[in-house]
Amino acid sequence: MDSRYLDDLSPGQRFTSPGLTLTEAEIIDFAWRYDPQPFHLDVHAAANSSYGGLIASGFQSLAICFRLFIQSGILAESSMGSPGIDELRWMAPVRPGDTLHSEIEVLEVRPSRSKSDRGIARLKYLAVNQRGEIVLSFIVNHLLHRRPA
Repeated sequence: MDSRYLDDLSPGQRFTSPGLTLTEAEIIDFAWRYDPQPFHLDVHAAANSSYGGLIASGFQSLAICFRLFIQSGILAESSMGSPGIDELRWMAPVRPGDTLHSEIEVLEVRPSRSKSDRGIARLKYLAVNQRGEIVLSFIVNHLLHRRPA
């Protein structure tokens, strides 16, 4: 896919990433490193939890959703990072064997008033599983270069 600059984006544009399937081992490995709660780490403890089985950390789902879009290359030449994430919501658990993909919508495009070479694009991310259920949503304020002259 062609890389996009701030000037190439407009509200309402949508992008969809390929999917990625999570394994039990990946869920447990991430949990040991970053979110060591029993329902992420231990199959038996998770079975007795309110989730009724092992679930992925929400932070892992967030990272995967973001990664899938970034790997598309759409912002490869323009990305300058991000000043933050807004409205992060975890809506449904992600389990071993679930396949997530990202659906992204451009909400707003604002050129900088003080630096003419950049601006902010607000993109809404949805992580969607193989059953079409939205499991997570968030808005990233992407700092992007404008198209070179």
